[in-house]
Amino acid sequence: MRHNKKFNHLGRKASHRAAMLANMAISLIEHKRITTTLQKAKALRMYVEPLITKSKDDTTASRRVVFSYLQNKYAITELFGTIATKVADRPGGYTRIIKLGKRASDDADMAFIELADFDENMAKTEVKKTRTRRSRKSSSKVETPVEETAAEAQAETVAE
Repeated sequence: MRHNKKFNHLGRKASHRAAMLANMAISLIEHKRITTTLQKAKALRMYVEPLITKSKDDTTASRRVVFSYLQNKYAITELFGTIATKVADRPGGYTRIIKLGKRASDDADMAFIELADFDENMAKTEVKKTRTRRSRKSSSKVETPVEETAAEAQAETVAE
């Protein structure tokens, strides 16, 4: 029976799935954003978020645990260095999945998976100007041609 076996097997044997997720996690850590299928992105999120949580505590034991999953020194250095400092105050949800649509060749759902704190476009919070339907009174008085001629006429009478 399949009781309590709810993760996506992705159509692969256990060793192939573990190797694929480790390689995808290394790529995500190095590049901060990767494009993959939606199901692989969801499986990768479940794989990489506990590793990022473990990287917040920079001890030899936690480095060894994470290295047992990833097997890449450069990714471990990046994870415990820049990534851990950026996500130090975040309680979870280190990754973001953005759906892209269907792949043309086989109609698979595609998605970005990215580290949430490293996306410059989403991090910028622009204040949108609110527009009103009422007419605004300008702060500087703009003279109309009629007012200009009246002002000129007054200036001529004063000059005479």
